Amino acid sequence: MSLIELRGVTKSYRTGAETVTPLQELDFDVEAGSFVSLMGPSGSGKTTLLHLLAGIDQPTAGSVRIGGTAIQDLSASRLARWRARAVGYVFQQYNLIPVLTAFENVEVPLLLLRLPRHDREQRIATALAAVGLTDRAHHLPRQMSGGQQQRVAIARAIVADPVVMLADEPTGNLDREAGGATLALLRRLVDEFGKTLVMVTHDPEAAARADRIVRLDRGRIVGGVGAAEVDHA
Repeated sequence: MSLIELRGVTKSYRTGAETVTPLQELDFDVEAGSFVSLMGPSGSGKTTLLHLLAGIDQPTAGSVRIGGTAIQDLSASRLARWRARAVGYVFQQYNLIPVLTAFENVEVPLLLLRLPRHDREQRIATALAAVGLTDRAHHLPRQMSGGQQQRVAIARAIVADPVVMLADEPTGNLDREAGGATLALLRRLVDEFGKTLVMVTHDPEAAARADRIVRLDRGRIVGGVGAAEVDHA
């Protein structure tokens, strides 16, 4: 059974007098422990799909099930609790809080889980070690490079041990070297830690790090490449 299962998902919204439908009757599955890249032109529905998977937005029609939970049926309060436990989100812009250290930024998702302080500190230390930033724990974002800031963002995304990780253009603001290091880290989280990752990217080289590439256009899946055809070099 798939960890992520979308059936007949449509998403529409109004902009003035016009109805926009970024996703149309979409079926989409992701197996546990796999890495899927989403590609397609701007406006094809990639980020809308990530927002539905994260519970940030709700489908107009159809169902979104993650780990057996139909997230479109959850109340606002239950959805917020589910999101805190189940989803780790990596943004292109890092979205770090500038006045907080790396340690404190990584701690933010755990504050929603009401864990004892000792447990929080242990999880944060483990997450920072996983991304190779133990020695930057007490640095502010402005004291770190873009690549280091993105690694802090990845540590924040994994610190609650989420069911699924979502990444929206995670290398879009990085140079080639830092981008390659970020992609290698994401690949390692899948291979060594068993994470399930869905990543939006416009970069074919970044997409090739995945087990599967899914292509969208005008809100529909129009093609894809399976694991056997993806070059992980």
